[in-house]
Amino acid sequence: MECCRRATPGTPLLFLAFLLLSSRTARSEEDRDGLWDAWGPWSECSRTCGGGASYSLRRCLSSKSCEGRNIRYRTCSNVDCPPESGDFRAQQCSAHNDVKHHGQFYEWLPVSNDPDNPCSLKCQAKGTALVVELAPKVLDGTRCYTESLDMCISGLCQIVGCDHQLGSTVKEDNCGVCNGDGSTCRLVRGQYKSQLSMGQPVDLLTCYPPLP
Repeated sequence: MECCRRATPGTPLLFLAFLLLSSRTARSEEDRDGLWDAWGPWSECSRTCGGGASYSLRRCLSSKSCEGRNIRYRTCSNVDCPPESGDFRAQQCSAHNDVKHHGQFYEWLPVSNDPDNPCSLKCQAKGTALVVELAPKVLDGTRCYTESLDMCISGLCQIVGCDHQLGSTVKEDNCGVCNGDGSTCRLVRGQYKSQLSMGQPVDLLTCYPPLP
């Protein structure tokens, strides 16, 4: 190995120390990974459409403990749901409609965009001001916020980019293109006329093929 070569006259001691440290780091990483069994198969997706989550597990082979995680996640079923399927959080609230709350049945509606705990299942009784946390966490794949791709996994809000990858910060440009540079459309200022109002100044984004 590099760290075991004999030093030649003039070899900087700092360089040799760096090689030795790198070798030890590589061995420690190999030892750490060797304490884990191989990752298992991916689970069934938590949703059939609309973006869900799947997980994979691995087992610690050490008699003490292993460094790192024993579970990993990825997104799945990243296709739009049919309109009639409804909102995923709303489905979870309505599942409690046939369960009495303090001796009474309610029709539960979702409470979305909670800034403090977006991954808890808070629902409001229809026609009342009653808001109840019906579950400490929503099902995996539930959107943290209505206007975001970020999703709740195991009760925590996880960042999801427009490429549908966990931890990705990739966003759509002003033209609606994922990770685009805004070159496929341009801002057009003009007048919009309708039967209900006179011409009003508006800004319109018009899409064009990319410039050569």
